[in-house]
Amino acid sequence: MEGDFEELNARSVRNIINKGGTFLKSARSMEFKTIEGRKKAYEQLTKNNIDALVVIGGDGTFTGGVYFSQEFDLPIVGIPATIDNDISGTDFTLGYDTALNTVVDAIDKIRDTASSHNRLFFIEVMGRDAGDIALNSGIGAGAEEILIPEEEEGVERMLESLRKSKMSGKLSSIIVVAEGEKSGKNIFQLAEYVEEHLEGYDIRVSVLGHIQRGGRPSCFDRVLASKLGVGAVEALLDGDSKVMIGLSHQKVVRVPLTVAINGEAKYDKELRRVADITSV
Repeated sequence: MEGDFEELNARSVRNIINKGGTFLKSARSMEFKTIEGRKKAYEQLTKNNIDALVVIGGDGTFTGGVYFSQEFDLPIVGIPATIDNDISGTDFTLGYDTALNTVVDAIDKIRDTASSHNRLFFIEVMGRDAGDIALNSGIGAGAEEILIPEEEEGVERMLESLRKSKMSGKLSSIIVVAEGEKSGKNIFQLAEYVEEHLEGYDIRVSVLGHIQRGGRPSCFDRVLASKLGVGAVEALLDGDSKVMIGLSHQKVVRVPLTVAINGEAKYDKELRRVADITSV
């Protein structure tokens, strides 16, 4: 918006596939939320002979892209990138698999100390509106219970599970909690709630935080980024616009951005069932 452009070529992206974050940089812009701000951005694009955009992000990025494209008739293609994996129309979003592996690795390390000291650990992971990270990492790390935003009765189910574990003599457990867990309690309040209702547990809390947003990308994410990048350029060359490039059943697909923004949540009830069966 300020005319701060840097022209890139093939050499610019050499040897970046193994790097985390984004070398393009990223920031929120309140000014872009106004028509005046978007007009200013469009003028900068035309001044620099840019005739199409590939926008990378989540529903907020896509919403801004749709407005921008409608107002100025500029071709726009979206690439889904969010560790929450909460974009409709694609099975996976960029960054999700890497975050998932980071979380599982962290939980594995925490379990070592939990087992050694017979402690109950509450581990908070990201996921304000979607529990994909919590549910999948919980299964992958063998968590005894998983609390996610999509479920209403998670806390009471957790208490019952812990009661049964205690009766069997098990005092070391891992509870994975998505930050948007439905009860409205934060992770520290959940720990206090368990202390009030169950005796005999040595409880600890761990908030993984922004460690989930960094690190070397997994092989899956590297391949996914390559597929979606090629798909985005090919969509623009085909004259397509206002679409998101996603992955569905291992195939690259084009989905209207409006579907990506407004589509139904992807809560996997079968995966929840698997979690219930395998948690011991």
